[in-house]
Amino acid sequence: MPTKHLFDPLTIKSVTLRNRIGVSPMCQYSAEDGRLTDWHLVHLGTRALGGAGLVIVEATAVAPEGRITPGDAGLWSEQQIEPLARVNRFLKQHGTIPGIQLAHAGRKASAARPWEGGAHLADDAGGWPTVAPSAVAFGGDLPKVPSALTEAGISHVQGQFVDAARRALAAGCEWLELHSAHGYLSHEFLSPLSNQRIDRYGGSFENRLRFLLETVRVVRAVWPDRLPFTVRLSCTDWVPGAWDIDQSVELARQLRAEDVDLIDCSSGGAVPDAKIPVAPGFQVPLADRIRREAGIATAAVGLITEPLQADDIISHNCADLVLLGREWLRDPIWPIRAARVLGKSAALSLPVQYARAW
Repeated sequence: MPTKHLFDPLTIKSVTLRNRIGVSPMCQYSAEDGRLTDWHLVHLGTRALGGAGLVIVEATAVAPEGRITPGDAGLWSEQQIEPLARVNRFLKQHGTIPGIQLAHAGRKASAARPWEGGAHLADDAGGWPTVAPSAVAFGGDLPKVPSALTEAGISHVQGQFVDAARRALAAGCEWLELHSAHGYLSHEFLSPLSNQRIDRYGGSFENRLRFLLETVRVVRAVWPDRLPFTVRLSCTDWVPGAWDIDQSVELARQLRAEDVDLIDCSSGGAVPDAKIPVAPGFQVPLADRIRREAGIATAAVGLITEPLQADDIISHNCADLVLLGREWLRDPIWPIRAARVLGKSAALSLPVQYARAW
């Protein structure tokens, strides 16, 4: 088979990305009652003009109590559809596939925005009660003890994911990601650090998978087969004896059997004191291993900043897609610059308003 490169198209189901460069979901904490604003239109729209093949809108809460902060995006209301649709129309107009990440923050919800300190908000200071698999606090600046979800509560949350997926489809999203990483609710069920249940949602490996697998099934039933359906995992907690890459590989196999198309491979976030070996591309081996051993497409993330670095990830079959995060904040036209470095300028069709500058 011919070697693939960063600027080759990627087709999953009926959707084709113009290249293998995506915008990772990055919370802007700038929504108004869950509704996207002009900030999101300009922020995300600029990345489409800059050449992104995929833009995944930030972690979007399926319920008000599932927000990380009061400024989070949401899809718990019909009133939140049109502001998202407005952004998606602009992305499509400029050649970018619009995606969304649906999320519930679990015990890490009810926090202040990062520039306001990021700590848990008291209930009488704009905060709200939190829920989780077990009544175990995250710790550090997030000391609230959550209420353990009952089985009826679990079913209710899963229904909220279904309703949010329907709204995402109505808003024109063409790529859906379920957030099961970074210590938020779905990841909290996976990790024994946060899941201390003794019912059918806790204890054994199979039981700890149950919440995510059930959620995937009910959301899959309303999300069209023709559109990509993906899951973000924290592939390891970076804590001995906790959630790890071996378990993630087996989970990825089971997700593939549930018609999940791609695993977005991140890590960490389960506890505040994990020792994470942060370095350029440090999470790429996680995507590589899941791709090889689980037989499913993967996205690589984490301190990917240089064009040659990103192209090597694709050409060495370590991942099918590269999602950049903070590098987009530093350089909103990163693909244009990368195309020049890699000798692939012809692969990008620049907006006519920009083309004369290159």
